[in-house]
Amino acid sequence: MRRRILPLAAFAMLFASVASGQEISRKKGKLIGFSVNATDFKTPNDIKATSFKDTWKKGDWHNFKNHDFGFSLMYWQGITNKIDFSGRYNGVFTNYSKNGSSNEYSNEFEGSLHARLLNDNYTVNPFLTAGVGVGNYGSRWSPYAPLGIGAQVNIAGLTYIFVQANYRLAFNQKKHDDNLFWSIGFTENISKPKKSEPVKTVPIPVIEAPKDTDGDGVVDSLDACPDIKGLAQFQGCPDTDGDGVPDKDDKCPDVKGLVRYNGCPIPDTDGDGVNDEEDKCPNVPGVARYNGCPVPDTDKDGVNDEEDKCPNLPGPKENNGCPVVKEEVVKKVNVAAGKIFFTTGTAKLMAKSNASLDLVAAEMKKDADLKLSIEGHTDNTGTDKVNQPLSEKRAQAVLAYLKSKGVDESRMNAAGFGSANPIADNKTAKGRTLNRRVELKLSY
Repeated sequence: MRRRILPLAAFAMLFASVASGQEISRKKGKLIGFSVNATDFKTPNDIKATSFKDTWKKGDWHNFKNHDFGFSLMYWQGITNKIDFSGRYNGVFTNYSKNGSSNEYSNEFEGSLHARLLNDNYTVNPFLTAGVGVGNYGSRWSPYAPLGIGAQVNIAGLTYIFVQANYRLAFNQKKHDDNLFWSIGFTENISKPKKSEPVKTVPIPVIEAPKDTDGDGVVDSLDACPDIKGLAQFQGCPDTDGDGVPDKDDKCPDVKGLVRYNGCPIPDTDGDGVNDEEDKCPNVPGVARYNGCPVPDTDKDGVNDEEDKCPNLPGPKENNGCPVVKEEVVKKVNVAAGKIFFTTGTAKLMAKSNASLDLVAAEMKKDADLKLSIEGHTDNTGTDKVNQPLSEKRAQAVLAYLKSKGVDESRMNAAGFGSANPIADNKTAKGRTLNRRVELKLSY
C-alpha cells in the first residue's frame, strides 16, 4: 500500500501546486458517473493478525490477487465551494463472507462528504472523504465507514475525473472485516448551464480633458502649484530635498529635514555634533559619550574625570588631579622605612621594627584617603632566584603587619624588586646595607 497511497497523495499535491485557475463555477452542479474499483478484504485483516510493520514489509498492499474488482454508479453534487456530497452504488464481484455462506456478487451503498483543499476554480484538487455505507456479504448486511483521500480533475466544469483510496472501517467485526477500496472514475455535469445576461452598452459621453499646465498629473483645478511640476501627494507642489515637506512649507528646501522642524534638520545649538534631541546639555558644548555634556569633573579641581587619577579628591593638575601628600608626613614615613629590619636571609620582621611601623600605621589611619606602596629591595649577594622572592616576601610582611594594626589592605600594595634597583654601590659593605631596604611610598 505504501507504493500506492504515497504516489496518489504526491500526484494530488503536485498537480494542486501547478493547477491553473479557470473561470468555472465555484460550486459543482449535479454530476452522475461511473467508476471501476478494487476492494482488498485481506490486507487489513492481516494487519490485525500480525503487525502493520510486517504487512508493510510483505508488500501485500500491491498484490492484486488479493483484490476483488467491481464498478460503481455515482451521483455527485457540490454543497459549498469546498465541500461535496456523493452517493454511490458499488457492485463487487467477490465471494467474501464471514458467516460461511457466500455468493459471487455483493451490493454496497454509500453516502459521503468530501472536503476539498481548493475550490472548483482549480483543475486538480485533493480532498478528504468521510461517510457511511452498508453492504451485503453472503447472507448478511453490514454497515461500515469509508475514510480516505482522493483527487478530482476538473475539465471545463463539465467532466470530472475522480481518484480515491479509502480505508473502510466495519462497524460490526463479527459480520464484516475492515477493507481497502480503490477507485477511478468520471462524472458528467447534468445541471442546466446558466444563461449569461447580454452585456449592456452605454454610450460614453465626450468630456473635455481637464487642464494640467505643468504636466505633473495634477489638474490645475486641484494643483496648489499649477506652474511648477510637483507631486500629487503635495497637491502638485515639489519637494526638492525629499524630506516629506513641500518646498512651499519647507524652511530648508535644499536640506533634508523633519516635519516637526518645518523641513530643517534637528538643530545642534551648542555645535558639539550632538543634536538637541539627544543632547542632555544642549547649550554647553560636550562630547557624544556623555550625551552632549562636557566630560565631568566630580571633585571640581579643574581636571576632568577621564584625566584625573583621583576623581573624588581635589588636587592640582600637575599632580594628575590628586592631592599632594604633606611633606612632613612623607618625611616621617621615609624615616620609619629606614628603621625596618629583618632577620638575615629571611622575611621575619625584627621586634625593633615595630615602633617605626606603628608610626606608619598611625599616619595611614589619620587620613583614610592615603594609599601606600611597599617596595622590597635586596643587595646583589646571592642570585635573583633567591633575592627576588625574598624581597617580595619582606614587602608582604610589612603589609601584613600594617594590616594587623588596622590599616585596610585595599589601601596598600606590596611588590619585590630583588637587586634590580640599587641606591648604593654593592661592592662595599655600606652600600649593600643601604640596598637591603624597604621603601614606603605614599600617594592618593
